[in-house]
Amino acid sequence: MCKNTCCFLGHRRINETEELKSKLAEIIEKLIVVEKVDTFLFGSKSRFNILCLELVTAMKEKHPHISRVYVRAEYPYITEQYRNYLLENYEDTYYPKKIMNSGKAAYVERNFDMIDSSHYCVVYYDKDSVPTNRKSGTKIAIDYAMKKGKIIISVL
Repeated sequence: MCKNTCCFLGHRRINETEELKSKLAEIIEKLIVVEKVDTFLFGSKSRFNILCLELVTAMKEKHPHISRVYVRAEYPYITEQYRNYLLENYEDTYYPKKIMNSGKAAYVERNFDMIDSSHYCVVYYDKDSVPTNRKSGTKIAIDYAMKKGKIIISVL
């Protein structure tokens, strides 16, 4: 799933501007048309992820072949009803088996799985908005993506 796959990583809260939306739309369009990305991985608990999902969903009209995949950090086993609910907005969903029993680290481990499965990582990281009393999950993910040699596209 790597060469033609992109994941999104960013803060729970973002400064959502028209400029940001426009820049993201341009990046996503280029990934689809120029880089031939056809699979986009999404996490949860982040306004950045929601914004990216909205933009990718809008682009499905022009590029119906692209696929949106929700990577769960919770609920390793889901009911058919919940799966169908998720598939209203995504083409697929999965729970990475390697994060089973990760506890509080489930979201970090889920992000690592998304990065491992992607060639491109579109990131929203604002170091000035990160609390100094704890580690930033987004920063942890970006450091991991760099270590893994992924192509990181920053929107800030």
